[in-house]
Order: sequence, then structure tokens, then C-alpha cells
Amino acid sequence: MMFDPYLDFKPSSGFDKKYNMTLEENIFIAKRNVVDSIWKSAKLEGANVTFSDTYTIYENGIVSNVSVKDILTVIGLKHGWEYVLSEIGKPTTLETLCNIQARVARDQACTTGVLRTGKVGISGTSYIPEIPKRENVENQLDFILDNPNPTDKALNIMCWGMKSQLFFDGNKRTAMLVANKIMIENGCGVVSISVDDIQKFSKLLSDYYTNGNINEFKRYIYDNCIDGIVYEKDVAERRA
Repeated sequence: MMFDPYLDFKPSSGFDKKYNMTLEENIFIAKRNVVDSIWKSAKLEGANVTFSDTYTIYENGIVSNVSVKDILTVIGLKHGWEYVLSEIGKPTTLETLCNIQARVARDQACTTGVLRTGKVGISGTSYIPEIPKRENVENQLDFILDNPNPTDKALNIMCWGMKSQLFFDGNKRTAMLVANKIMIENGCGVVSISVDDIQKFSKLLSDYYTNGNINEFKRYIYDNCIDGIVYEKDVAERRA
């Protein structure tokens, strides 16, 4: 199916803010759960690590029975999260994505911090993404960021980053981290794929790659993969 960013990522309804946190509260939640987020993202990448392994690696400790590749995945995600938290409130640009990818895919990709220049395939799907051209990518990113709904915007940039395959490696990690930058900046919570949700998430992502079913993919993430603080006043407002 034809991939049209200007059609797929136009603002859509039904993805309003699930949480109404302040910037400070959302940063606190993100920092408090950062090891958990890293562990879940590493598992999504197929890393054979436990939460305990992840915490030890995060704290620069030594682990046994964990491959170098998996250790590098965790370290890359740590550096990616550190960068994102340092960039909260700053403009989100193509350079932001390049800098995230340079951290999450360091020592694992043939190139880092630059757009992909060759063709790639995606396992489990017939979808072949186009080789990205900088001007087109910047225009698509500007179009997505113009969305006034922050949660919908974050989900769109996450889907776009994954399907565009802007880089040779680290696309899911980069896309999720830049989405979380937008979520945190707007007090919308944190996107995190639990271990129990990985199979369903991966199935819907593959279907999205192949058939363009973005709304079903976004709906699953929205309903199941966003965490935050719910206040009593918010519950009361929803019931009113």
C-alpha cells in the first residue's frame, strides 16, 4: 500500500490527552520509571535481559550471561533517554531525531546520526520504505508537528518514524523516544510497551507496515501503552 505521510498523519480525533500532568510531574514520572522504560524497549528489540540486568547495566555494573549486543542496546537506550530529558522544551527537529538515533544505535549500526542512504527491508512484511531525502523528511516532520493535539501528534511521529525507517538501525527506539519527548513536554504521560503487549504490538506494527492500518495501531498504543498519573479531580471531571 502506498505510504502517504500527508494522508496517514493528518490530525485525527479520538486521541485526546489521557493525563493532565504538569511538565514537572511528567518529567518526574519519566525519570522515576526510566529503567523500566529502558527494559521494556530492550525487550521489544529482542534483548534477552531481565529488569535486574537492565538496572545493573544502567548503574554501570557488571552482568553475566548477557550478550554484548544486548548490553549495548540497554546502554544506547540509557543515553537516548538522557538526551531526550535534556532536550525537553527545546524545538523538535530532524537533528533531534538524528541525535537520538546516534545514541541508541551507537556501536550497532553501520552509520549513526545521519539519514539512511540505502535500501532496507523489514522482516515479516513485504513493505520496502523509500530511501529518505532530507527535504522531504523535514517537510513531513513539520506537517506532523503542526498538529495541535499533543497525544495524537506524539503517536503520529512515532508511527511515522517507524514506517519511514529513516535510519539503518534504531528506528523503533528513536521513534518512541521522540514521541515521549512530545508527550512529556505536554504532560500527556509516557509511551511504554509492556512485555505482555509486545506480541500484539508487533503484530499490529507489521500490519501497519503492510496494509497501512494506522488507526488500529494507534488505538492499541493509546489504550494500552500510555502511563501517567490520574488525579481524583480528573476522574470526577470525566464522570460529570
